[in-house]
Amino acid sequence: MGCCSGRCALIFLCTFQLVTALERQVFDFLGYQWVPILATFVHIVVVILGLFGTIQYRPRYIVVYAVWAAAWITWNIFIICFYLEVGGLSKDSKLLTFNLSRHRSWWREHGPGCLREEPAAGLGPLDSQAPVPAIGCTLEHGYVEALHSTLQILVALLGFICACYVVSVFTEEEDSCLRK
Repeated sequence: MGCCSGRCALIFLCTFQLVTALERQVFDFLGYQWVPILATFVHIVVVILGLFGTIQYRPRYIVVYAVWAAAWITWNIFIICFYLEVGGLSKDSKLLTFNLSRHRSWWREHGPGCLREEPAAGLGPLDSQAPVPAIGCTLEHGYVEALHSTLQILVALLGFICACYVVSVFTEEEDSCLRK
């Protein structure tokens, strides 16, 4: 295979997916978003598996990656619907935190252009788990989360298509070797 093959493209896409997934994982940890943390962790493991399968010419691993890419696209569509409050979903629910904390998206308090209101000192006990409200955000946190998910969908879709192509090339090469 040449350098500009589907295999090289899949290696690039998997690497890019790892970088974007790690970035997303950091912000989910900062917001104590436990369900997305678990989903992104599984995503990172499967992308590494797909990367390994691509480098080592293992079509079965690439098929696992392709199936996961379809599931990942579905998950991110759900996240977009959740943050844009489509179909009765509410971004203010505790669905993504397993009801363990009052935290929400990290972007809610730290979004682009947001000004944080610090609570006045000495007005009573402060709850360290309570989110601090932000005002004047340039971009609402739901849109930031939706943009993150849109990027994940686009990369996963390209990865799915590329993985299907690479698997077909690998199996074609195996078939031609068996016929000789």
